Amino acid sequence: MELFEQIRREHEFGGSSIRAVARKFSVHRRMVRQALASAVPPERVYKPRECPRLGPVMPFIDDILTADLSAPRKQRHTAARIYKRLQVERSDFPVGQSRVREYVSFRKRQLGMTRQDVFIPQSYPPAAEAQVDWYEAYADLGGERVKLQVFTMRSMYSGASFHRAYPRATQQAFLEAHELAFARFGGVFHTLRYDNLTSAVRRILRGYHREEAERFIAFRSHWRYAATFCTPGEGHEKGGVEGEVGYFRRNHWVPVPSARDLAALNQRLASAAIADEQRTIHGRTETVAYALAAERTRLLPLAEESFDLADVTFPVVDRQRCVLVKTSAYSTPLHPGTEAVVRTYSAYVEIWARGKCVARHERCYRKRQQILDLEHYLDVLERKPGALAGSTPLAQWRSQGRWPHSYDLLWQRMIERLGRQNGTREMISLLDLGRGAGSDQLTRAITQAVELGCADAAAVRYLLTAAEPVRKKPDSIELGLLARYERPLPTLEAYDHLLHAEVAR
Repeated sequence: MELFEQIRREHEFGGSSIRAVARKFSVHRRMVRQALASAVPPERVYKPRECPRLGPVMPFIDDILTADLSAPRKQRHTAARIYKRLQVERSDFPVGQSRVREYVSFRKRQLGMTRQDVFIPQSYPPAAEAQVDWYEAYADLGGERVKLQVFTMRSMYSGASFHRAYPRATQQAFLEAHELAFARFGGVFHTLRYDNLTSAVRRILRGYHREEAERFIAFRSHWRYAATFCTPGEGHEKGGVEGEVGYFRRNHWVPVPSARDLAALNQRLASAAIADEQRTIHGRTETVAYALAAERTRLLPLAEESFDLADVTFPVVDRQRCVLVKTSAYSTPLHPGTEAVVRTYSAYVEIWARGKCVARHERCYRKRQQILDLEHYLDVLERKPGALAGSTPLAQWRSQGRWPHSYDLLWQRMIERLGRQNGTREMISLLDLGRGAGSDQLTRAITQAVELGCADAAAVRYLLTAAEPVRKKPDSIELGLLARYERPLPTLEAYDHLLHAEVAR
């Protein structure tokens, strides 16, 4: 364009001929005449390149692509597969792989085998819809790198989000995260859009119909919202939460976060989601926090009570005083043969009997593990004290830090003074005191006894009870109207008179 302008100005104002202008700008006279005819350069015409090597094999490639029109979509030829067939079946016509790839792409577009989807932008009224998804992320918890499953819910109107990490994407975690998200947003969205995840969908039926999980149906009915599911393989139907996952991962999971435990990590994720509310989404004029404040007034109110998230089973206690839950064994103080009620949550397992919670364990997501508590075997160890030293519950207490070195020192001193069997029984009786007083108080009492050089269970009991606070006497209160029912205290003057008379006699 600039060259055409210079040519026109030189010819018009410089007085140069066409030949002189062409010589001055080192161009052909034909270009000078084109510039004088129009200020806009004509479109360049490209002649189709000849393909002397590809030409002989074009009919072969066309036949393959035409046959693919009736083949299953996932069993059609790729450009790489066609190139390999050319090397074997048309080896007399060598052709480059890039030329084959270009021609295959061109012919597939002509045959309608490639489709470019067009996505229509969507608008959402306040509180109308939120989208839900899971994604994987890694974090360093307690110095160990672990893979986590992260639940995400995103409001489609305001753009506010909720993120919470779990060891596994179980149904209990799925439902619990919903309740925490509803509390975070201050209400319930009218519709939630899901992928076809197994926590909610048991089977995909024709069209938009789904056979949903019974607990999910009950949960949805409890919170009074509607659910819609995406078409299988069409993740763009919940593109809002998909984009949120990418944004949150880039900004808050990079570099790999480090935390003391999962609770501390989730606290960081919650703070990060709240901090993101100060941003303004591209194409909008208000912040996420401002839009969320307006949206809260239209959310459905929270339910008056929480939904029972527990997965209830009824296993029988085995001879090791354990119940089997999700392939792992959890200890219980119940006698073998007793039918227990086990309530499994996302983070812990509760064991109930006769309407009372008798044991509570942190949930283990590894398969075929034993989760044992030494307190559940104390009554048996009193009869079999020799089994304490090599017991698995004691080994687990040591690994968890619940058996400090002071316990071993006191235990060894009592064995030296009373013998192995009686000394171990004394130690077991002290452990039994920890059920009522608490393990922290028992640890302090045993540590103090060891420092004082004691080797007697009675000394530990005294130190344990001496630290109990003195009960304060209740303060007197005004009787008010009840004072009219007050009666004078009885007098013993007549009785005293009889006593004095007896002494005088």
